[in-house]
Amino acid sequence: MHSVRRLRKGFLLVACAFCLISGTASADVRDQARRIHDRLAGVPPSQTVLDTMEQDIINGGQSQAAYESAAYTAMQNSEFYKVTLKNFAAPWTNRDFDVFVPLNDYVATVIGIVRDDDQPGYVPFNELLSADVLYVGAGNLGLPAYSAANNNHYAQMERDDVDLGDPLQLVRDAQTVRNGIPAAGVAGVLTTRAAAEAFFVAGTNRAMFRFTMVNHLCNDMEQMLDTTRAADRIRQDVSRSPGGDSRVYLTNCIGCHSGMDPLAQAYAYHDYDDATGRLVYTPGTVVPKYFNNDTTFQYGFVTPDDSWDNYWRDGPNNRFEWDFGPNTPGGSGSGAASMGRELANSKAFARCQAKKVFRAVCLRDPADANDAAQIESMTVSFRDGGYRLKQVFAESAVYCMGD
Repeated sequence: MHSVRRLRKGFLLVACAFCLISGTASADVRDQARRIHDRLAGVPPSQTVLDTMEQDIINGGQSQAAYESAAYTAMQNSEFYKVTLKNFAAPWTNRDFDVFVPLNDYVATVIGIVRDDDQPGYVPFNELLSADVLYVGAGNLGLPAYSAANNNHYAQMERDDVDLGDPLQLVRDAQTVRNGIPAAGVAGVLTTRAAAEAFFVAGTNRAMFRFTMVNHLCNDMEQMLDTTRAADRIRQDVSRSPGGDSRVYLTNCIGCHSGMDPLAQAYAYHDYDDATGRLVYTPGTVVPKYFNNDTTFQYGFVTPDDSWDNYWRDGPNNRFEWDFGPNTPGGSGSGAASMGRELANSKAFARCQAKKVFRAVCLRDPADANDAAQIESMTVSFRDGGYRLKQVFAESAVYCMGD
């Protein structure tokens, strides 16, 4: 059964978050605890849970940390995982940004990474696009065996209402173990079956890059437009005079392709086989789609391997602050995983997660200077706190509990 978030009646923001926390707002502590739980789980708390959250807040002196502790209690509800987080991640797995999709390996892996981010040896969320990780249903649940060729395993998990918040039911594994793909070919959720089927199928593999930017850096290609970058890596399939007018290429096409093509080269060994339903990885051999329409402009770039360069580190797109996180490749590398680290260690990635969580929890987009300041605060605390996304959910729920 598809998960649909419970909608709640919104209220106008009548006081700042500080006023709410300091106790000068009209809502009492118990009501504040209930609001936090509603924001995160979408269902009313039990009396026992509400009592616990209320005590969390009172015992902590109604401090910010006390309210966040109560939020963590709320996130123990299974609805947070199977509804809130499922709906949060589902649109990233398809071209239509559709929330009404079955549970799949991409969504399950996002849920598992978020769930376990307060455990030892957790996968930091900035490794979402690079880590060798996969979450699957436990072997004792009577599920169809996991297969890299179909989604039966995850569809049955959803039908059986498996508790995704239970580490004994949704368990961590590795793509190299489950899919038989070498470590060099694994790039976090980008090499899950769901992502491959949606974004590596047909085309030229530019779709994978474009949707990664939209879903995880909150910017589409039009927002990346920069006509000042060198055009030496634009492939042969891009016409230099669309419709016979070279001005279109110089003022439009080059603005996206000059930066996108050198980065999308990281996927040169990846493809999706529609016949077998599997991700294909061909180390050392560029997949044929990179040579589609190679007569459109024969003097264009011919892809030799999966090395990539980030031309957007210079020029107007340096606003992404590419070195915001640790272990950034530094603007060049080989393979999808290192390019994923380049993207996910930018400040734009961290800010995007904060914006998406804010929208999911507050049920609205940031609207004013106070909201913008909250997004910036969560962006920095997300990075400084080890890329734990539950912390961002907690901060958002506390900030918006008076909406």
